[in-house]
Amino acid sequence: MLTIIVPGIESYDENLDTFVSIGDLTLELEHSLVSLSKWESKFEKPFLGKSEKTTEEVLDYIRCMVVTPNPPEEFLGKLSKENLEAVNAYIDRKMTATWFSEAPGAPKTSREVITAELVYYWMTVFHIPFECETWHLNRLFTLIRICNLKQEKPKKMSRAEVAARNRELNAQRKAQLGTTG
Repeated sequence: MLTIIVPGIESYDENLDTFVSIGDLTLELEHSLVSLSKWESKFEKPFLGKSEKTTEEVLDYIRCMVVTPNPPEEFLGKLSKENLEAVNAYIDRKMTATWFSEAPGAPKTSREVITAELVYYWMTVFHIPFECETWHLNRLFTLIRICNLKQEKPKKMSRAEVAARNRELNAQRKAQLGTTG
């Protein structure tokens, strides 16, 4: 969850001889499957992917991310540059300690269009409880990817790969034991 403070009206306090902000608004936001689903139901197109989004669409996604009850309608117009940078940084965070090592020659990305309904399908297939729909989206995608990897059959190594691995292990053992073979 991300907490941001949207600045209110700034005025000068002569008694304190400083500028003060009146009416700051504290908002809590979540980049989750729930937010994604709300946005896609409004715009009827996938949010994820390479398609360009208008400023209105991006700001509306931020509105969908807000979990603070009853925020004032005009808060989007008051977001500062720092607020927007914080939201973008939060959306881009990994939110997990899990990392993946890519096998050589493995395809990097799928061409499948990812929508909220597809993610809900994956959750159903992998028996992921729907309570996870409020997780950070990148964390949920990591869990789905782990479920997918764990259900795949191990890939058989070719003879050349087995021979290369054995040469590497033998070289390590020789170096460890200080022998020449």
